[in-house]
Amino acid sequence: MSAKERTLKLPDGSTVSALWHKPENAKAVLVLAHGAGAGMTHKNMAATADGLEERGVAVLRYNFPYMEKGSSRPDNPLIAHAAVRAAITDAAKLAVDLPLFAGGRSFGARMTSQAQALEPLAKVHGLVFFAWPLHAPGKPGVDRAEHLAAVNIPMLFLQGTKDEFAELDLLKATTKSLARRATLHLVDRADHSFHVPAKTGRKDPEVLAEILDVSRDWMLKHSA
Repeated sequence: MSAKERTLKLPDGSTVSALWHKPENAKAVLVLAHGAGAGMTHKNMAATADGLEERGVAVLRYNFPYMEKGSSRPDNPLIAHAAVRAAITDAAKLAVDLPLFAGGRSFGARMTSQAQALEPLAKVHGLVFFAWPLHAPGKPGVDRAEHLAAVNIPMLFLQGTKDEFAELDLLKATTKSLARRATLHLVDRADHSFHVPAKTGRKDPEVLAEILDVSRDWMLKHSA
């Protein structure tokens, strides 16, 4: 699939790169942030954006400033939140008539939810999380989820049951505490990257297709 290059200007005057996908039959827009260890051009980000485009969802994927600079150390939350807001503002201008959603993978998902909790993201109908990182691997806890109580728009959690960043019982309890605002879709045996063991009889592209179908249907449901 083709994508158009964009440049996003941040409040401090710096810029980050972005890629814009818009199918002719677009029915919604998702602003998609990357995870901590790989930028917007990573194959998983590209596959997610391309797959959503095929399903009629426009996508704006973008880099956080640290990734743009080639650093391995993620930005502090305030800098990351500014990038989230800049991307959402740009997407809103690119597709003024389409319902707008925001989210991302792992770190990008958490930075988006934090930004929404601190100050509602303009015109955003809901948040889509690909493997929301509830805690660090081997350190189960729910402290990272405390801000979700302040998120007042619908949230979709797409998670593997073997995700080392989200112990399943804690994840279920967290989403249950958010009541109707949270929808949890579990992928059996999938890890944090949505990889499944060969013995499951499923291949990773099948898993990706599943979560993209779910995310598209959820966004269309919450577009009104």
